[in-house]
Amino acid sequence: MEARLDAIIRANDIRGRVPTELDAPMAGRLGAAFAAFFREDDPGTSEVVVGRDMRLSGPSLLDAFCGSLQAAGLGVVDLGLASTDMLYFASGHLGAPGVVFTASHNPAGYNGLKACRAGARPLSGERGLARVRELALAGSRAPAPSEGGRRRVDLLDAFARHVRSFTDAERMRSLRVVADVANGMGGLVVPAVFEGLPPTLDVLYGELDGTFPNHPPDPLQEANLTDLCRRVTEVGADVGLAFDGDADRVFFVDDRACPLSGSVVAALLATSVLRRRPGALVLHNAACSRMVPEVIAEAGGRALRTRVGHTLIKQQMAETGAAFAGEHSGHYYFAENHCSDSGVLAAVVLLEELSRSGVPLSELRRPFDRYAASGEVNFTVEDPRAVTEALAHRYRVHAQDRLDGLTVDCGDWWFNLRPSNTEPLLRLNLEARSAGDCTRRLTELRAAVRSTR
Repeated sequence: MEARLDAIIRANDIRGRVPTELDAPMAGRLGAAFAAFFREDDPGTSEVVVGRDMRLSGPSLLDAFCGSLQAAGLGVVDLGLASTDMLYFASGHLGAPGVVFTASHNPAGYNGLKACRAGARPLSGERGLARVRELALAGSRAPAPSEGGRRRVDLLDAFARHVRSFTDAERMRSLRVVADVANGMGGLVVPAVFEGLPPTLDVLYGELDGTFPNHPPDPLQEANLTDLCRRVTEVGADVGLAFDGDADRVFFVDDRACPLSGSVVAALLATSVLRRRPGALVLHNAACSRMVPEVIAEAGGRALRTRVGHTLIKQQMAETGAAFAGEHSGHYYFAENHCSDSGVLAAVVLLEELSRSGVPLSELRRPFDRYAASGEVNFTVEDPRAVTEALAHRYRVHAQDRLDGLTVDCGDWWFNLRPSNTEPLLRLNLEARSAGDCTRRLTELRAAVRSTR
């Protein structure tokens, strides 16, 4: 049991293969652990909000989990099918802790849980999941005088209104938008949000299908943007949107079918937020482009670099009073959204920024494309720590920090190498002043990693 729990409980969430690592009995054990944890965290807890994505294993896992919550005397508020950002909204709206069964961008054979405290406050390895692991390992169930109930609540319309409240529809142009939702939860929430807004929405792969028959729900991999880019070109769209499986992340394609990096989008959104909140603090993670803090300063804001990971960033936003945070991986967080990330919320804010500019996205992005980036490059290695230390030694004459993994600043170029929070990988992000320099330095680093693994 200990090995199975260690395999699935990660830094920011719980995720594993079904049924070898995560099955109904394990979900039930986790339900009992979460019931005990939520009561420890707040003895007044009486209900837990739950939801699930479209993965085929979701119903059985959720039922086992809810059965344990109810056996512990907690009521269950069941959202049914829900995106992760919809679950965060429900937690904030109802003032109750929440759990959604999802494996985000992972393949169909995976499932997992993302959880939050009441008010959508984060729950991570350092601030909760370690304790959940202890409780699950103990396997104890808190006695309850009576079983909790389970009620179905539909918050889709309320969530859509909440997202639309971040925009002024009258200032939004009648843009043509293509959204590739990859058979994920974006197929539920994106059309609901866009209903009544000026843009015309064309949805690709909108059927909820946990087998992901068209392509993997991971827009960080450029190969998964091929269909979106083709459709943008075919219909002459102004913007293309690509959502991951649970729709808390979004990636953008411009009117020329060229993808925008997560860093460029973070900078564009930060500019919009700082127009409303001059001088505000904006967070960006350690893998974001150097351009992001430059743009934040140019817009009159204050930039703060953080570790990668949604639970860590949410906690830091709450502690610092930051107005916005952006990650290179397509997560964008807004203070007025309970410091939580939302793909569709980021999309509508950027569409309003595009409408305000009066120029195509391919032109609007131009001042932000200052450096050449490798994108996220993944390495499978036996000993991530040994590889990291070998590279630290190799580049020891350059400035380094260990905020998140290893960041090395070589002047005209820099790189960040860190272990994945969700998969057994080392992730590399590299940036240089020109495409040629970026390619050359990436070749150099690939060789360095190969020589040490």
